Amino acid sequence: MHAMSDPAASRPLLAIETSCDDTACAILAYDGTILAEGVLSQNDHAILGGVVPEIAARAHLDALPALVQSVLDKAALTLQDIDTFAGTTGPGLIGGLIVGSSYAKGLALALGRPFIAVNHIEGHVLTARLPSLEADLQFPFLTMLVSGGHCQCISVEQTGQYVRLGGTIDDAAGEAFDKVAKMLGLGWPGGPALEKLAQEGRADAFALPRPLKGREGCDFSFSGLKTAVSRLIEPLGSGALPRQFAADVAASFQQAVADVMADRAEHALAMAPHTTALVVAGGVAANRTLRGALEAVADRHGIPFIAPPLRLCTDNAVMIGWAALERLHAGEHPNEIDVAARPRWPLAERHPAHSPS
Repeated sequence: MHAMSDPAASRPLLAIETSCDDTACAILAYDGTILAEGVLSQNDHAILGGVVPEIAARAHLDALPALVQSVLDKAALTLQDIDTFAGTTGPGLIGGLIVGSSYAKGLALALGRPFIAVNHIEGHVLTARLPSLEADLQFPFLTMLVSGGHCQCISVEQTGQYVRLGGTIDDAAGEAFDKVAKMLGLGWPGGPALEKLAQEGRADAFALPRPLKGREGCDFSFSGLKTAVSRLIEPLGSGALPRQFAADVAASFQQAVADVMADRAEHALAMAPHTTALVVAGGVAANRTLRGALEAVADRHGIPFIAPPLRLCTDNAVMIGWAALERLHAGEHPNEIDVAARPRWPLAERHPAHSPS
């Protein structure tokens, strides 16, 4: 390994994230300092109206060599300087997971370095503890994970100790955003497009349902809300919708989701009364209306509200690297190189499975 003047950078970790359609790589120092990062988005999926797993996996394979080299160049490092490798090993689209985790494992094996298999959800959950965010977030805290594939309330007790208080019983919030955006004739990904259109509309224009609001527990349901939007739109036929109508639908839908999330957060805080902060994570956490609703809940309970910057809410490799470092800091050992990628990996299961021999 090359000598480095900065002690914090003397044990750099390289992380790879390929669980969906974004190809990401990052290098972090052992203390969590971000040395370099890069993300490549796959624009082909916008044309197809959604992520096509086979196309995504092939794109990851094509993108990784140049992306990894680019991130190394930004950090002024070589592969020989990397002390540890980490890769998202689940949950997610199995093709992409195999490509990314195999690439990271291959580098680790070739260089004789340790490999750490990271749970994608754990990456989101621990992001807010990144030193660069200066949030000084202490355990235990409550995370509302809101993304295209996940919608969960998680009490984060310690690194590796997570209590799932509730989750979606049908669609994830991000999935509902994308489907409603498609109904409104908006582009993909639908979340940002819907939020932009909603700025022109009235949130009280339509009385949409708030599924499970007021019910005990922290589970979510968005299929009924999605159906209600569909029924609003159906009478107008298949042509282009009037812009003001579409904006009002977008604003009303967005507010309904925010109200449900705030209600579920209230219930989650009642179930985890010792929490030190309310954290929002995942791609949908970029939505300002949702952030505002959750921040109001935190204010009512007198606890901090923490929302990472947008680039760390959407899929990225910084969160994967930080989750790996958190585990090393907690005294955990690296994984065996034969650890298998898995499309489903519940957060409560601490270690992934091994590949069949």
